Amino acid sequence: MSSTETTDTAADEAPARDEVRVALVDALRATLGDDLLDSRIEKGDVWVRVPVARWHDALAAARDRVGCRYFCFLSGIDWMPSTAPNPEADENDADAQAAPTAAVAAIETGYAGGATRFQVFARLTNVDSNIGVTIKADVDDADPVVPSVVDLFAGAEWHEREAWEMYGFRFDGHPALRHLFLPGEFEGHPLRKDFPLLAREVKPWPGLVDVEPMPGGDEEEGVDAEGGDA
Repeated sequence: MSSTETTDTAADEAPARDEVRVALVDALRATLGDDLLDSRIEKGDVWVRVPVARWHDALAAARDRVGCRYFCFLSGIDWMPSTAPNPEADENDADAQAAPTAAVAAIETGYAGGATRFQVFARLTNVDSNIGVTIKADVDDADPVVPSVVDLFAGAEWHEREAWEMYGFRFDGHPALRHLFLPGEFEGHPLRKDFPLLAREVKPWPGLVDVEPMPGGDEEEGVDAEGGDA
């Protein structure tokens, strides 16, 4: 194959530039400037990352400048490497079971990058063009405060409550942060990677399925045929 044919083939295989989504990112950058820290256009979708101090500004710009007025959801993520035992390890090798998998040995923060363990992200969509954007921001590990966007999207009210109780993010300006799923006296944040899973303390990973005897079969362990304690 000649060099010209090689060049033509490479050009044919290169993905076409997504002008519509590039314009969306450019419109956000026009408002946020250098505070649009990173962006990614991949498989017909868009991700952008901003400092948490510009979180509110970024969502406002997406709503007002590019028409993403439909609020889909808001949540958090903990990128801390997993400390769970390796499910692919030999179940008889205690050391291998206790070691995390090599695939999660280092923090990987997904599209548009990241610099902290925690991130908050939201999904907005332009219902006219059917184009959406995922906006994400790094959240400080020691002081996870995020500006509330309830004033922009009323539907964010309970999403922020969920992220508050599950990740411990405090949403500054939220009208009433209170528990949504958990009892008021609950301590800790269950979706953080370091939250202790009591089920794993009681039953070692991967945990064998408990098989109960079929009704009418052999006598159950510890119970006589008459149903009384053995």
